[in-house]
Amino acid sequence: MENKPLNFLIGDAQPKVRFGLRLLLEQQPGWKVTGEAEDAMQLLDHINMGCPDLVLLDWELPGKPVLILIAMIRQACPHLWVVFMSSNDELRRLALQAGADIFAYKADPPEKLLALIRELTIEKRKT
Repeated sequence: MENKPLNFLIGDAQPKVRFGLRLLLEQQPGWKVTGEAEDAMQLLDHINMGCPDLVLLDWELPGKPVLILIAMIRQACPHLWVVFMSSNDELRRLALQAGADIFAYKADPPEKLLALIRELTIEKRKT
């Protein structure tokens, strides 16, 4: 794995969720949260200011339908990794079809999210 830092953007309407994710991610060596957004417009503003490496995106982020939002994200930052998160495990297939690189179930333990991100970034950095 490269030593390049991994920059994250968190998109979730719930402040407690964003805070918890920031704490979790920034405990990992070389990982940094560069922005947080409570709605789609804030998320797109952050992305347009500079592409992070990875966005953690709540499926129910207010402001734009998910399919439109993911298209806008991909247009602005084609190489950005997208991790969709939801409390509804039934959305997994839809999230992947919409363009997510991975889907994380919010009820899973934090270690599982970290493992999914590590797996994604290691695999993608090889290609």
